Amino acid sequence: MNVSKRLNRLALMVTEGSRLADVGTDHGYVPICLCSEKRIPSAIAMDINRGPLERAARHIQEAGFQAYIETRLSDGLTSLRKGEADTILIAGMGGPLMEKILSRGKEVLATARELVLQPQSEIDRVRRWLSDNGFRIAQEDIVLDEGKYYPMFRAVHGHEEPYSEVEYLYGKPELQKSVEVLLDFLQKNLEARYQIRKMLPETESSRIEKRRREVEREIEGLEYMIKKYFLLDSKVAKAHERNFHECPFE
Repeated sequence: MNVSKRLNRLALMVTEGSRLADVGTDHGYVPICLCSEKRIPSAIAMDINRGPLERAARHIQEAGFQAYIETRLSDGLTSLRKGEADTILIAGMGGPLMEKILSRGKEVLATARELVLQPQSEIDRVRRWLSDNGFRIAQEDIVLDEGKYYPMFRAVHGHEEPYSEVEYLYGKPELQKSVEVLLDFLQKNLEARYQIRKMLPETESSRIEKRRREVEREIEGLEYMIKKYFLLDSKVAKAHERNFHECPFE
């Protein structure tokens, strides 16, 4: 079974001994991986589509874990009952869809101990939802897999410390497990914003000026994150000094 770096890292975020519910399981690789390592006692692999669920069932059978992993057709969390899972894993989908699944499954979430989430887009919306609904992010991680960055986090019940706007976008670096990967991610995002700003035409168009202001705010936020959390850390700064000498921090 060839498990990607992204799925491996997600599996590592699941607390050992937890009963897992994997929402949008697709191939069923995460629960199979965790069961094979004896890190979880059981799992429910769920998907809204029969095709992926049947594929997951075949993989589970081939691995010999039918007694430990149940497959279940489910639209989000609708087929999961309260108290059935300690960890709920939702990954590989856009932020708005993830937010919708979480909102519709609040009763089930109330009985789970933790959420492991990996939104593919609009990650700030998911962080806001957690903060607004009685969850706090306990751990952040980010992995570079086949040229793409995948932020992910583990959330538990509790009060969330206030987030700035840029922290909703990129997370709190003090919670980050893979600091240097996050730094590379931020740097590449900053360089991309510099290029966008450079390419915006000089015009009196209100639409262009609005976009220019948006890009400037994004640049300010990224520069703030890098300066505050990384350039002040001498070890990280030394490791990445070649990446920063051209950045116009003012």
